Amino acid sequence: MNANPPFTNKLIHESSPYLLQHAHNPVDWMAWSAEIFQLAEKQNKPILLSIGYAACHWCHVMERESFESEEVATYMNTHFINVKVDREERPDVDHIYMDALQAMTGAGGWPLNIFLLPNGKPFFGGTYFPPIAMHQRASWMEVLKSVQEAYVRQPEKLIEQSENLTNHIAQTGKALLSSKGSIDSANEPLATKEELTLIGNRILHNADTQWGGFGTAPKFPQTFSIQMLFRNYYINHHEASMVHGVRSLDKMIQGGIYDHIGGGFSRYSTDVQWQAPHFEKMLYDNALLLTVLAEAYQITKKENYKMVIEDTILFIDRELSNEAGGYFAALDADSEGIEGKYYTWTYDEIKAHVDSKIFDDFCAYYQIKEEGNWEHTNILWTQNNIEEGRIATFEKARKILFNERAKKIRPALDYKIILSWNNLMVIALCKCFGALGEEKFKNKAIATMQWLELNLYNESENYFYHTHTKGNKKSYAFLEDYATLIQAYIQLQIITGEVAYLEKAKQWTEYVQIHFLDEESIFYYYTAAYQNDIIIRKKELYDGAQPSANAVMCANLIYLGSVFDQTKWVHQAEQMISNMKKMMLQYPNSYSYWAQSFSQLAAGVSELVSVGLNAPKAIPSVLAKFLPHHLILFTKKEDENIMMTIGKQNIDNQYFICKNNTCSEPIGHLDEFLANI
Repeated sequence: MNANPPFTNKLIHESSPYLLQHAHNPVDWMAWSAEIFQLAEKQNKPILLSIGYAACHWCHVMERESFESEEVATYMNTHFINVKVDREERPDVDHIYMDALQAMTGAGGWPLNIFLLPNGKPFFGGTYFPPIAMHQRASWMEVLKSVQEAYVRQPEKLIEQSENLTNHIAQTGKALLSSKGSIDSANEPLATKEELTLIGNRILHNADTQWGGFGTAPKFPQTFSIQMLFRNYYINHHEASMVHGVRSLDKMIQGGIYDHIGGGFSRYSTDVQWQAPHFEKMLYDNALLLTVLAEAYQITKKENYKMVIEDTILFIDRELSNEAGGYFAALDADSEGIEGKYYTWTYDEIKAHVDSKIFDDFCAYYQIKEEGNWEHTNILWTQNNIEEGRIATFEKARKILFNERAKKIRPALDYKIILSWNNLMVIALCKCFGALGEEKFKNKAIATMQWLELNLYNESENYFYHTHTKGNKKSYAFLEDYATLIQAYIQLQIITGEVAYLEKAKQWTEYVQIHFLDEESIFYYYTAAYQNDIIIRKKELYDGAQPSANAVMCANLIYLGSVFDQTKWVHQAEQMISNMKKMMLQYPNSYSYWAQSFSQLAAGVSELVSVGLNAPKAIPSVLAKFLPHHLILFTKKEDENIMMTIGKQNIDNQYFICKNNTCSEPIGHLDEFLANI
């Protein structure tokens, strides 16, 4: 007896968990390839491109409602070439067509359903469409029939629309970059502390001073904005910046966006109080939050940040690790077809498992109500300091609930291993080692990088892959992969003192210069010059849920240009900042990773150097401090490629503070050195 579902389409041969979710739809889905354009041309059909990801709630909803319908599938198969894309596997494709959708509708999101001519140029699209028309939103079948009719009856109009949209995508960002700053003026500095204050104040203009974070619901962590507030506090002693940064993290930690039972953070909150999350848990979100929590701990030494860092890393190791060194992409928001079911509790469930002696206090602390605090069920969250919830009886109760939860049907795991997201995790582990001094975090960072090099690097052709899914390696690495890889190597050098990591960072920076740099030799394209299966090469400049890859490269150029005395790299970074300065000053919440390099230029690069066999032993003491604008090089021996190490060989227990190519007199005592940085 054949136990397989009756339908199997071409996605059955793919490795992406998201694509495999659709492999048994009656829709004749295909994966993205050159073949889809040839087929569309041959059959004279428009392409229906549907983009989503494994942890996407509304992607699942639309699949159940429409893509599993034989009636809908028959119409789609008859009139369209149907293509499914995992946005995390092919972010380049997603970027292009999301830009097109936003140009058409002013909004975006997933699932992204967009219609293309056989040449790949878009002409119409939307996000979720219901099976029955509702709330001024057409049904999916109505959309399909309207598009099919237009394709047959108005081909000239669709060609015109597609050309206009494609030209719009090509122009995206060019207006932003059209005005050059005053970089060549000898009288005007490119970045000043006063402008940094302006950036900080404009970030605070959007601050929610009651619940932390920025703006209203839905509310995202916006970790880069918090990091910028910390830098404004560090440089300008701006107390309000530090207060709101800490407030934001505290409120997130108290909220339901943080998993009080198992650790780790959901992607965003659906309300202003951080109570009700969208329950998907993404590796990159947790990595970015770990990074800013590490900085918060360096500044405040608050015990709650240490606890959350440790519990979040435990969650990632337990639920997102392949146990060999790599980290999986995400956990789904849904289980058993219900969003958040794995993470929520009825009042009776809590009562059955929590000791009656503390039950009332436990419920009061975690806002648990008999009628439920969210959709007739309960999300654990608190308005009290989480350290108060760490009493032994509460710890015991949480452990019992954790074990009970483990008996439930778990959310699906997206087991793709994505290079850029893993690089962010390496960076986070390095930052957490710096803040807490835990050797296990340093060892995890080193092991993860070794796994990535072993499993995602194509040695024979000298490039990295973007994803690794159960041994299947897919897609050339994108700019975000190389930019974060370089940054991860920089951070590994900082925590180990091993100059070999800097050499690797330099090697891949040179690679990016060759294959990604634009015609003006300032910014970078998202895709390499040798990739040719997309309609256009784009430059990504906006800091979204993840930092702009160009912004990360800018930071890399400043750091490595200083280390290796590559003035052309520093000058390129200054050109990038000059071009982006207007946007940073006007919209700092949207360009706050960029603004970190701006703050670096405002503060100037300070180099902390020690060379000698015992020099690396001092690294934990230095990294315990919040030093956002310092280049830290504590290494065992001098390196002829790094000028700042020359002449300092075999001088143990001497430390140098260098700036503008001038070093201080050697400082012989670590305590004195730490007091002067």
